[in-house]
Amino acid sequence: MEEKQPFLINKISKVISDFFNPLVSLFIFFVYMSVQEYSLKDSLFYFLPILLMIILPVIIWLIWNVKTGRYTNMDVSNRSQRKTLYIFIAACVIIYITYNYIRNGYIDFVMLFILILLFALQISNLFIKSSMHTAFNVFVAALFFALNWKMGFIWLGIAILVGVTRVILKRHTVKEVFMGAGIAFLVSFLYLYCNIQFQH
Repeated sequence: MEEKQPFLINKISKVISDFFNPLVSLFIFFVYMSVQEYSLKDSLFYFLPILLMIILPVIIWLIWNVKTGRYTNMDVSNRSQRKTLYIFIAACVIIYITYNYIRNGYIDFVMLFILILLFALQISNLFIKSSMHTAFNVFVAALFFALNWKMGFIWLGIAILVGVTRVILKRHTVKEVFMGAGIAFLVSFLYLYCNIQFQH
């Protein structure tokens, strides 16, 4: 019985951790935002470029690097392997921001702060392997909070749960999870502050 319990906790943790990875969490947010803020046609015009320029390329990049042995796993738990992942994601986000600015004449605020979060995590990665899962889920909670405070609090609960699973699965230490959460809280605070200022 004692043997089964840790195995069950590990299995549940893996399901939670795998499902609420940064890409899926952001995907859920963008779908939610599209439904809330735009008509079906407008949401497709908004969401399709994000899907084609960021989400799909990052998924293909991860699969390719795992298959060729450059990355140990899809989580990219190795600190030195993370460097190229951060650079690739940042490049995709910059391409999207540039495209959106040329096409629509404004800088996508959400994407700009995702880029800031990525740079902050990249800098932190030089010293400590901050939890990307935790960081992005805390930031997604802030994104939801700007639209619907109830959803924001629900997602903050998910972020805490994800942080716990990262420690249970031994993908991160408690320190690394707190570091990821701390960076995300700082970026999230700046995002929410700028969002309030921008609306007034």
